[in-house]
Amino acid sequence: MFNVDANRMADAAAHNALIVDQFTRQAATFEKRHAHADALERMLRVAGVTADDTVLDLGCGPGIVSCAFAEAARHVTGLDLAPAMLERARARQAERSLTNMTWTCGDVAKLPFADSSFSMVVTRYTFHHFLSPADVLAEMKRVCRPGGRVVVADVTPEAEKLAAYDRFETLRDPSHVHALSPDGLKTLFEQAGLQIVAMDSFGLEMNFEDLMSGSFPNPEDIDRIWQMVRGDAGKDSIGIGVHLKDGKYAVSFPTTVIAAANAASEGKQ
Repeated sequence: MFNVDANRMADAAAHNALIVDQFTRQAATFEKRHAHADALERMLRVAGVTADDTVLDLGCGPGIVSCAFAEAARHVTGLDLAPAMLERARARQAERSLTNMTWTCGDVAKLPFADSSFSMVVTRYTFHHFLSPADVLAEMKRVCRPGGRVVVADVTPEAEKLAAYDRFETLRDPSHVHALSPDGLKTLFEQAGLQIVAMDSFGLEMNFEDLMSGSFPNPEDIDRIWQMVRGDAGKDSIGIGVHLKDGKYAVSFPTTVIAAANAASEGKQ
C-alpha cells in the first residue's frame, strides 16, 4: 500500500512540475490567445453568477475567467499552480481596477480551503490536464456550499475521436492527460452527486498557427503536429474540426460547459 501511495504521489509531483513548466512558458502570451470573449460570456450565462456569489476559480491562469466573474460576483478567489500565471492575473486585476479578488498558489487536487467556503466553484479548460478529474471534482464539491454551483468548461471531443484527440493534444501540449466526451463529463458530474442544471456546447475556433506560436511541444514533434493538422483538413478524424480560413489552417475545439447544483437544491441559497 505504501509503495502504491508513494508512486501515486511521485506521479502527481512530476505531472505538476510539467504543468508549471508549460504554463510558465505560456504566461506572457496566454491571455492574448485565450480570452475568447464569446465563449467567456457563454460560461457566465451557464454559471448564472450573481452579486451575492463568492467564487473560486481553479486553474485560473492569467485571471481571464476570474476577472470576468469578479465583475458580477461579490468576491472571486483565483487559484493556480504556476506563480508566473498569478503574476499575470494580478496585473489583469489591476488593469480593470477590481478590488474584490484574492489570488492563491495551490494544487487543485488538495484545495487549501475549508468545506463549504464558496457559493460557486468554476474552472475552464483544465480538466484535460488532471490525472484524476473525479478527485478534483470531489474537491470542488467539498468547498462549494450546499445549494451552490459547480461549473466546468472544457474541450469535449466526440467519444469515438477521444483516442486520436489525446494523441494529438499530448504532442502539442505535453501536460495534456485525457479529454472527456460530452457524455463522459456529464457522467462525472452524476457520479459525484451533482445535479446538472444548465449546459452549453459550442465550437471554439482558433487560428492554428497562432495557437502553435504559444505552445511548447517537444521540438522533434513540431513537424509531426503540423502534418497531422494538414492531413486532417476536412476529415475531422482528430476531433478539432481542422479547416482552411482565409488560406490558413484553423481549428474548432468542441467545448462543453456544465453547471450543477451541489446537493439536491437547484437554486443557490
